[in-house]
Amino acid sequence: MKKHKLISYKKLTVLLLITIQLVWSGWGFFAHKKINELAVYLLPTELFGFFKANIDYLSEHAPDPDKRRYMIAQEGPRHFLDLDHYEKQLPIDTLPKNWDSAVAMYTIDTLFKHGIVPWHIEKMLRRLTYAFKDNEPYKIIRYANDLGHYVGDLNVPLHTTGNYNGQKTNQHGIHGLWESRLPELFAFDYNFVLDKAAYLQDPQEAIWQAIERSHSLVDSVLSVEKRVSQSMSEELKYSFEQRGNSTVKVYSKKFSTAYHKALGPMVEKQMQYAIKLLADLWYTAWIDAGQPTLISFKISPPLSELKEKEAVEKSYKSQEIIGRPEPNE
Repeated sequence: MKKHKLISYKKLTVLLLITIQLVWSGWGFFAHKKINELAVYLLPTELFGFFKANIDYLSEHAPDPDKRRYMIAQEGPRHFLDLDHYEKQLPIDTLPKNWDSAVAMYTIDTLFKHGIVPWHIEKMLRRLTYAFKDNEPYKIIRYANDLGHYVGDLNVPLHTTGNYNGQKTNQHGIHGLWESRLPELFAFDYNFVLDKAAYLQDPQEAIWQAIERSHSLVDSVLSVEKRVSQSMSEELKYSFEQRGNSTVKVYSKKFSTAYHKALGPMVEKQMQYAIKLLADLWYTAWIDAGQPTLISFKISPPLSELKEKEAVEKSYKSQEIIGRPEPNE
């Protein structure tokens, strides 16, 4: 009897080892969904009804750009910018903010290698503005949704550095810890009572101020994690949790709490900045489009999107990411 129990235990151990993983990416699906959702509540009455009617879409589809990275080669660079490849220190005064000027200085290949998130946000803003002008409800929500994802990434410090997962400082896994594990554990205690959306006279400047602010936090993100790690054993740093049918290795609540406390309100503030900037950009696109009247109704995605969504989900579940590896790899 004891022998059979021992064999079963060994089989279980092997099974657990197979399924152990750190499973975080992007802001994390949870945080991306919350950013899109909460930005809706900052909109003025003229926009709120339509966006509120489609808030489920904006939440459910918030992770879509991350999933497209498993199918579309051009998607990856849209999520980050390695500022430290261009700038030795802040402020940003070497890398041109204008896309054509940046291409002329560094070439498209270099820009795509090191990320294009601020320029892509500007592109998505233009698309959203045209969708408002043309009164195309589905495109409005789709572009607003994708814009939210990239704005979220813009406000993650580790999306602004070549050391995006601590791989250069022996801090592998810090990417998912900061942007996914911490919001998942602590966001319900954050204050998301924010000012209403405001028109941006210079959206480009607002976008670049956001990425500069994010990059200014990189050193703290890394140094604080190293300090907290040195104060805690490996056994206390990690734990195991059930996620669906898998048992996964995660940063323990004890370690996550210590790191979150040591960071102060950093993660909360970056989520707040992302939500506010997103609402401001949505509102700015609407104003620049001539303030069209929007009818409050729930959109029905066209058949072409449903097929695209099916293909994206299939790639996400069965293929490897294209380009820069996920932080947990």
